[in-house]
Amino acid sequence: MDTPNLEVWPIGNCQVSALVDTDGAFAWGCVPRVDGDPVFCTLLNGDRRDEGVWRFEIEGQVSATQRYRRNTPILVTRLESEDGSAVEIHDFCPRFERSGRMYRPVAFVRIVRPVAGTPRLRVVLAPMKNYGGARAESTNGTNHIRYLLEPQALRLSTDAPVGYVLENRSFRLEHDVHFFLGPDEPFVGNLRSEVRQMEALTEKYWTHWTRGLHIPLEWQAEVIRCAIALKLCQHEETGAIVAALTTSVPEAPHSERNWDYRFCWIRDSYYTVQALNRLGALDVLEKYLTYLRNIIDGAKGGRIQPLYSVMGQSELNEGHETALAGYREMGPVRRGNAAFEQIQHDCYGQIVLPTVHGFLDSRLLRMADERDFESLEQVGEMAWAMHDQPDAGLWEFRTRQEVHTYSAVMSWAACDRLANVAERLGREDRCELWHRRAAAIRTKIETEAWVENGDGGGHYGASFESDYLDASLLQMVELRFLSPDNERFLSTFAAVERELRRGDHMLRYAAEDDFGAPETAFNVCTFWLIEALHLVGRDAEARVLFETMLSHTTRSGLLSEDLDYVTGELWGNFPQTYSLVGVINCAGLLSKPWSEVR
Repeated sequence: MDTPNLEVWPIGNCQVSALVDTDGAFAWGCVPRVDGDPVFCTLLNGDRRDEGVWRFEIEGQVSATQRYRRNTPILVTRLESEDGSAVEIHDFCPRFERSGRMYRPVAFVRIVRPVAGTPRLRVVLAPMKNYGGARAESTNGTNHIRYLLEPQALRLSTDAPVGYVLENRSFRLEHDVHFFLGPDEPFVGNLRSEVRQMEALTEKYWTHWTRGLHIPLEWQAEVIRCAIALKLCQHEETGAIVAALTTSVPEAPHSERNWDYRFCWIRDSYYTVQALNRLGALDVLEKYLTYLRNIIDGAKGGRIQPLYSVMGQSELNEGHETALAGYREMGPVRRGNAAFEQIQHDCYGQIVLPTVHGFLDSRLLRMADERDFESLEQVGEMAWAMHDQPDAGLWEFRTRQEVHTYSAVMSWAACDRLANVAERLGREDRCELWHRRAAAIRTKIETEAWVENGDGGGHYGASFESDYLDASLLQMVELRFLSPDNERFLSTFAAVERELRRGDHMLRYAAEDDFGAPETAFNVCTFWLIEALHLVGRDAEARVLFETMLSHTTRSGLLSEDLDYVTGELWGNFPQTYSLVGVINCAGLLSKPWSEVR
């Protein structure tokens, strides 16, 4: 049996998603939403390959090849047999406008088409419940099977022989068969024609969404694929954006750095909407701003957590799910994330920065107003109050707190951008106040974070208390705290590159943390390195490194969080929004302009 790996292909509809492995099997998928029970879980299920899976097999199978339909997350898998027989599997989650609203059910659609010879097909459909604790019981009718999951059953409606599906028996595939696994209610209409219409309308939705993107001239396919994957990470009902679709894929082998990333980090979401804004995908921003307004209302001017559930729930208690062995049996499998209890002061800036778009971008359906500014000022008050207070930092240290430079710079950015909004609204008194506060924070950072060395030079430290380095210092230009030609930035970049670069890749930090020294490169930090190389005029080197990073993507064109900088193997949760943001941002910076070909 194949060892689980991250060569998986996401499908989804912004309500549910699944990761399809290289044999065309559902290896991961949660219901009724991304943070729900993983009914498909072979990614984390050890050697129990026939439990928590939905797989099609053909007798004598010798190969499987996969591709997405152009500019969509509709996946086509071709299985070929030693006798020349072949089938195509078309996988998608329905998403299209119907009856004046977006139809995005808790449903997965699979169409199997014979395309050569006389293939014999076997269907293995074995959803699990209670995080791999038990196989779902089933009942059935003539054309359907009910899987008794909790709290709601799923119903498979199909025109394949139900008895063969229930008994995992192979049968001769002489025509297309259709599978709709969705809500526990009778399927209305002709299954074949309805499913095919869903397929066509879903393809139309995604190709039209992609058509509206403002993409760079170069690396178009890579940017489009990352943009689609980022959109799949949004839970559209609330607007929340999850950091990844998985839990507990370790950052490095046997490291126990296994985290549940199926939540909305304020920080990760800021970077996601920033990247998608550059492509003109305002629909994601608009929905996320609604989510943020609800978070701000719930905080009532108080502390903002680093992360929330997709429904805005604040308590995300962390525990272990022992029925699942873990990725390559490297547990623990975690559900929930204790980082919700941490203090991370950068989150105030990461709320202010995307929300500012609401005051400035006239394309938005709902422009922000004075009342929104008053609410946002409460967030700014927290940024001002906490800019020089210790926190766990963006890397979420679990056993130490310091005044992290990145958090202080984000607090500065919050005050600076609030001044811009106040000026836009004609509020001169508030503009002056926020400018004054931004200046005070800048002075504090320049005084407390700067580390002198013996020859009169120096660098910014990762925190006010120590002189160690981390890759987030490279973001000081992106946040407009420094200009690319600033001497302090140049000397800090030189120090960061010297200490943290490992060949073509970048560590987030080299110092030991709660789990020891980091063993893998952090992919977004490598993209920050590429951006910095571009900013200082080392464009040729930046392009080489960017192409190298693209060579590490999965066949689906995506990246996880981490990478073994010796072997090139991907580690960490997948697909990781940070990493996809890095692809989009670097492609935009490094691409030749459209004016060269138009």
